[in-house]
Amino acid sequence: MTRRIDAYSLRLFVSTARAGSIVRGAQQEHIAPSALSRRITDLEHAFGAALFVRSPRGIALTDAGHLVLARGEQIDADLQGLVREVQTLDDAVRGSVRLHANMSAVIGFLPERLQPFMAAYAHVEVQLQEEDTRDLLRSCIDDRADVGVGVALPVPAGLEAWPFAVDPLQVVMPAGHALARRPSLRFAQALDHPLIGVHSGGALDRSLHARAEALARVFAPKVTVSSFDAVCRMVEAGLGIAVIPRSAAAAYAGNPRFVRRPLAEPWADRELSVYALRKAPRSRAVEALIDALRLPTEEGPTRRRARPPRTTS
Repeated sequence: MTRRIDAYSLRLFVSTARAGSIVRGAQQEHIAPSALSRRITDLEHAFGAALFVRSPRGIALTDAGHLVLARGEQIDADLQGLVREVQTLDDAVRGSVRLHANMSAVIGFLPERLQPFMAAYAHVEVQLQEEDTRDLLRSCIDDRADVGVGVALPVPAGLEAWPFAVDPLQVVMPAGHALARRPSLRFAQALDHPLIGVHSGGALDRSLHARAEALARVFAPKVTVSSFDAVCRMVEAGLGIAVIPRSAAAAYAGNPRFVRRPLAEPWADRELSVYALRKAPRSRAVEALIDALRLPTEEGPTRRRARPPRTTS
């Protein structure tokens, strides 16, 4: 007798295989690692074959696992597409939207943009996942994200982009630092002092390395951490200064223990964009979220706005 294979367990397997770790897969799917592990074990029983080789170093796909991953990705994409098609059939704006955003967007802008959207569209669920710009662009291209928000880059083929926000770079330093008396700073001046880096390999890290190289200098942080709040704690402790977006500096370095100065470089006016796969039709929920996130233009919206939810008196 063939065991039943449910779509949710298949999706959990796909997410875990992509993440390369049960723990990271569980974080992405917002489920306990033990529960995810049980789901995958049940899936293996249903197939009658091991899908992962588990070891202290992590997981590796078996031959059966590679086959299930390839088919599972297509099945999950087809199911998600079916859901979105069904959601376009009636007048209500409902369903879920997969939103992937980079760290500075999550910290500095999204909460205020999402609050009125969620209030207006009570039947829409936003599944927010933090991701580096390069990775969220790939997620949009692969149709694993409906909407992405990240650093403005040349738009890859197959995607559309709209302005989201301007988030200029600032230099954050402890109060009393030697550079604190200057009204603004050049990047070369910052490079003369110990630096704190953030998210090695991320968009900001890559940009600062490239800008230093253009000056025939080296961007070599003394300490590199994974979040902006950790950066500011290192700065506060006197370990160095940091170049971070204004939104993060305002969130984590907005007290008298810090001094914040503009980075006086033409490339410091860092722009963020909203990205989405160029496709039609999009669900009304996705259209509504894009319209809520993108900055208005003088010409007004270029696409039909999703109708607001009906209210009853």
